[in-house]
Amino acid sequence: MAPNSATISGLLRQTIHYHLDNFALENALFFAERLQAHDPRSPESAYLLAFCHLRLGDYRSAYETSKPSSYRGLHLGCAFVFAQACLELERYKEGINSLERAKLLWTAKSFIGKHTSATRMPYPDEASACCLLGKLCRAQDDKKKAISYFEDALKANPFMWDAFTSLCDMGVNVRVPNIFKASESLVRNFDQEQNGSLQDQVIAPPQPEPLQAKPTLQVKQDNDPFETAHRSNAFHDANSNGLVFTDAGENDLMSRIAAAQSRYPTTQGGRLGHDGMETPTGHVAPAPLEPPVARNSHMEPPQAPIRRTRAAQAIDSTLMDAPPRMGFRVGTKKREKGQDTGSDLSDSIIRGSQLSLPPTERKRTASGHPVQPRPVNGEEPRRSARLNILPRANAARANAGVSTAGSAATRELKKARPPVSRIHRPGSSGSGMGRVVSGNRKPLEDNNMDIDQAEGVRIREPPVVQHAPPPPPKPVEPESVKVEEALKWILELLKKMATGYLLSSQFQCQDALNTYTSLPRSHQDTPWVMAQMGLAQFEQMNYAEAEKFFKRLRILAPTRLENMEVYSTVLWHLRKETELSFLAHELIDAIWDSPEAWCALGNAWSLASDHEQALRCFKRATQLSPNFAYAYTLQGHEHVENEEYDKALTSYRHAISADKRHYNAYYGIGRVYEKLGNYDKALTHYHAASVIHPTHAVLIASMGSVLQKQKQTVQAIPYFNKATELAPRAPDVRLRKARALMLTGQLQLAQKELLIVKDLAPERAQVHYLLGNLSKMLGDKKAAVRYYTIALSLDPKSSSLIKESIETLEDDGGMDDSMMH
Repeated sequence: MAPNSATISGLLRQTIHYHLDNFALENALFFAERLQAHDPRSPESAYLLAFCHLRLGDYRSAYETSKPSSYRGLHLGCAFVFAQACLELERYKEGINSLERAKLLWTAKSFIGKHTSATRMPYPDEASACCLLGKLCRAQDDKKKAISYFEDALKANPFMWDAFTSLCDMGVNVRVPNIFKASESLVRNFDQEQNGSLQDQVIAPPQPEPLQAKPTLQVKQDNDPFETAHRSNAFHDANSNGLVFTDAGENDLMSRIAAAQSRYPTTQGGRLGHDGMETPTGHVAPAPLEPPVARNSHMEPPQAPIRRTRAAQAIDSTLMDAPPRMGFRVGTKKREKGQDTGSDLSDSIIRGSQLSLPPTERKRTASGHPVQPRPVNGEEPRRSARLNILPRANAARANAGVSTAGSAATRELKKARPPVSRIHRPGSSGSGMGRVVSGNRKPLEDNNMDIDQAEGVRIREPPVVQHAPPPPPKPVEPESVKVEEALKWILELLKKMATGYLLSSQFQCQDALNTYTSLPRSHQDTPWVMAQMGLAQFEQMNYAEAEKFFKRLRILAPTRLENMEVYSTVLWHLRKETELSFLAHELIDAIWDSPEAWCALGNAWSLASDHEQALRCFKRATQLSPNFAYAYTLQGHEHVENEEYDKALTSYRHAISADKRHYNAYYGIGRVYEKLGNYDKALTHYHAASVIHPTHAVLIASMGSVLQKQKQTVQAIPYFNKATELAPRAPDVRLRKARALMLTGQLQLAQKELLIVKDLAPERAQVHYLLGNLSKMLGDKKAAVRYYTIALSLDPKSSSLIKESIETLEDDGGMDDSMMH
């Protein structure tokens, strides 16, 4: 018979998903091609084949495979894979149209909370589709639609983190508390997921265990060869019938005895059948070898076996010559862990059987009627005999290792004695009588004997143990409450992180740092948070503090490449050539084709004043990542150093095209125009950059410098004052302020600023040169000579200018600040 086509397709799909879940992508692609060949008309086949290509990074193949089905808009999976491929191939319009045609398939669908370790949803929901549409619209430069789609994604699923970060990167003022809050639908979705996962782990409530006389002693059941069935079934049935005690242990012992019987050869004179027994020993037929069947609640108490008269004792007196000692388990070849086990087992059997039956029905006659109590006669020998079903030879062999008080061959049955307290029997030295067991100070009783009703009046009935009612269980918290509390905790954590990221995107760096430091310590020590804190310090121009965070980041995540270009810039500003070179080579050796590594290498060449090599590195970074805005900006800086201003403007404009909010590029264009003398355009671009980053001290100081060059020094001083407030440890900012104060005649304030700069950057020759000029203006020639000498030693290339200033020290000429602008 030919196999069913649908069954073949189902098996192939299961195989594909198996390999996808186990990251065997090549195997998944192979079987996806088999599925496509078997069922070429099914859009599911095209979807799985395209999905495998997408996971392998073959975006063109994914695009071509999913294109026919996605154009019709009949299969959501094909449309989504096609849109993802379009995003990578920069065919944004096609991807947007594909998802919009399939809008009816994903609208109002939410699969949050439905992905577990056992289940998953194969197709995207509304949040995923809206987030992808937002990325496509943003890449197409349709900011309005992109914001709308990102907002819809966050409304459907507040855990869509990339939608939130995209809104922040676009400069949208987001209300964080309105996004990260627990809604009823969100709690309901996760509650269903928790209930579904708990159903796979449902464990039956524990049944109350049967009462045992000595709970500290347990019979080891694992290696017992006579174990025929699990005792848990008997416990379960007894509990279901409302009983507390069961005689499952007694039945179990009888089955073991029967099993022991079967191991010895049966002879006509070796044992007695039911007609020849006086003491009941349970059934001896092979039936007990089968697993015991649990009793129901309507069965009567067990009938006593048929008993013969006392004359039967004389049939074969050899059977009772060497009865087994008390506390010895009949039928076992060796004792398990001493004599404690046997005593405990027999004790639990007698106690269980006595407590499970009414006192008047514990003994029955052959006809089934209860045995009437008889008067006590101290001279009458005891009727009860010890349990002995083995031949004499076997019994002697079984008891060979047990020490006895007298000869086993001449041992007689004990006679009835007056009632003696069972707590302590005078003169008892037997191994099983009154023996103190570890964990139980109660003496063992003669539970291996079958006790007659005539003897029962002299033996105290074992008391019924009354257990105190168990304490009421603690109220179990509903799963819905647990899920809601956990969800609120996660959303509160995300709210703090989102607030910090929003503040960082708005360049409120100090507030962002305060928010990040309020996170739990375990989350502060994660790579993402540590990188964000390093970036915040970098934007505040606290390069030394930023270096500390990035160093810790390298230790915590040495393979992380993201933000390493910023770390290399931090080292460039700190003039740490050795550390920067080591970082660059480490990144290049790790991943040769990463743009961050090439940016670090370019910064290393730039610090070494080899601008041509630096340009090659930055161009390589832009080739690897055409939308890497920071690489274009660094490339423009190198063109400025080479005085290639046209190329610098082109690089900066490429950076703005890649990222509209990349303020560094606007600053670079303003700097180019300032060098070209076009101060109006320079001021315009500086202002555009300051709108994006209103707290950047260098931008504000640059605006003051342009005003100063436009002979508006008085108007420039407020910009310098604000810049020094924002970055009090930035030497360049204070140096510009000192220049302006010197030009306006505020020499004391200028000297104060220059001394601060000298402490911040003692190796800069320009600072000492300006201090020499200021000292000359203040009439302190000795200090002026000292500062000129220090400047000359730090920068020998400017020796002609410095010597000229020293020669004109006697003159009252004005200040020359042409050195190293």
